Amino acid sequence: MDEEARKRIVFLGTHGQFNLGDELLLETFLSQLGPEHRYSVNSYAPDETAAGLADRFHVDVFDTADGKLALIRRLWASDVVIFGGGSIVKELYPSTGRWRYATLCMVLAIVGFCRLVARRPVLMSNIGVGPITTKTGRRLAGWILSLASLVSVRDQRSFHTCRMLGCRPEKLRRVPDAVWVNEPEVFASRRSAESSESTDGGRRVPIALNLNYDIENGENWELFLDLLEQALRLVATKTPIELHALPMQSRFKEHHDLLVLEEFLSRVPDIVSVVHHPRDHAEVGRIIADCDVLVAERLHALVIAATLGRASVALMYDVKVRELVEQLSLNDRAVDINRPFDPTSLADVILDTMDNAIGEGGRLAHRATGLRAEASDYFGDVRGWLRRPDRSGWPAARSPVLSEV
Repeated sequence: MDEEARKRIVFLGTHGQFNLGDELLLETFLSQLGPEHRYSVNSYAPDETAAGLADRFHVDVFDTADGKLALIRRLWASDVVIFGGGSIVKELYPSTGRWRYATLCMVLAIVGFCRLVARRPVLMSNIGVGPITTKTGRRLAGWILSLASLVSVRDQRSFHTCRMLGCRPEKLRRVPDAVWVNEPEVFASRRSAESSESTDGGRRVPIALNLNYDIENGENWELFLDLLEQALRLVATKTPIELHALPMQSRFKEHHDLLVLEEFLSRVPDIVSVVHHPRDHAEVGRIIADCDVLVAERLHALVIAATLGRASVALMYDVKVRELVEQLSLNDRAVDINRPFDPTSLADVILDTMDNAIGEGGRLAHRATGLRAEASDYFGDVRGWLRRPDRSGWPAARSPVLSEV
């Protein structure tokens, strides 16, 4: 590749928070953009992030907490700035304990500097937009979207929100979440072990369970745990089960997934359980592949399961998971955990998913194949844009709306 095609890319995201979904997004983006470029990547844990990327990329990992000057120097020296994946144009939920507009103001400051001062192109790629519920939030988000060079969003709600906020149609595109571009082999393709037997000699059905504390309606969290406990106990009265705790985040914040899962399992000591400590997305994939069903909140746990052809029950905790449920036609195998629900109904859904795990897994794998092709086409366009980052819009031949399920 000629030297002009090699770019100095500042790639920004929520890296180094020991969230395996975020680290998977980073690896996916760098793999798709190409190893020929030189990257500067932010991280709250630079050493761990650099070690995870190994020697596959020319990458400078810098500490997100180093201060504004360190970031400004890298932005000024870049050819292109990319925000990759995640819900970054949003107001924060009260459950995070942070100021509602903290993320919006931070992103606006970076995009404003890049576009108005450094005159660098900014791609906001495969992002989520929302929730945005206040006039101030809409104003901040509108400024961000107007300044960005190109924007691609991962769901229909984000697409409509961007249009409502005034984002020009030629620079806006709806695409799958970036992680869909990965082949099943990136995670796992075969079971590595059989589930254990119950005390009466029968097979215990392995269920992978993922929980995430940061739901939209934090006031409903304890009630949700009570109802989930009741549902799983009802399932266990019908058939022997084995819960496999699957944390996608095990450090960094106060109520991380591992802590939440351990506390939940203490409520059901009579149900056999295994607590896993996955270190990367491949280990997450192997755990899911070894289970019959995934019951999960986290979006990327559900994406990995579909890619592997594993049946899922979605615990819808925010807009991005609700949109994924629509995208995968999982409406009959999902429950909104922000409000009270009937635990008997959830138990019936889990039991039905267990009974139809093979067929449902096959259906999801077929859908994942289609989304993988769309994501691959999109990244081809992004690589084309990198050769000409002054381009003002997405290729006209591509539709901004995902194909129907």
